[in-house]
Amino acid sequence: MKEISEAVFKKVKEEAQGILKEAKEKAGEEIARAEKRQAEKIEVARNKLLSQAREEAARIESQSAIRARQEVTRAKAAVITRVSDKVIQILSQGVKGGLSADLIRETVDGLGEGGRGIIYVSAADVDVARQLIEKNPDLAGRIADIKKVDCMGGVVAEDSERKLRIDNIYETRLEMILPRLLPEINEKLFKAL
Repeated sequence: MKEISEAVFKKVKEEAQGILKEAKEKAGEEIARAEKRQAEKIEVARNKLLSQAREEAARIESQSAIRARQEVTRAKAAVITRVSDKVIQILSQGVKGGLSADLIRETVDGLGEGGRGIIYVSAADVDVARQLIEKNPDLAGRIADIKKVDCMGGVVAEDSERKLRIDNIYETRLEMILPRLLPEINEKLFKAL
């Protein structure tokens, strides 16, 4: 009986070891699957964080580029404004003697052929305008009066009925020509940028 009991015990022990071995293998497989799922979850989370970080970096870079372009544009505008102001300053200081019979004629011609008109010139140019008109009979016949206008120089002509006015003063000319010249000024000043 002892032999039978030892054989049974041996058999039970072998079965128990087999069950234990199988359980360890299954547990190992389950642990491996769990570790694999955990690694996959970690990889997905890592990829998501990397994607979010890249998107945030791209957004920051884009905003920085926009701010940089805006700053450059503001700096360019400031330079162009300084150039414009300098042109106006030079005109206001050094336009004496800039009034000519041709400029008066060009402005008066804008009124057409009918009647006599009035011209307006800067206070500094009133005497020059009178002299130019006295020397030119054609202009004398077309200009009834010379008056002062607050400007740097140039001429404003008005018909006798004051319905038509031709503004040919330097400020107006500058306002008209500057927007057309800005692209060229911009290119010459900032070509290297």
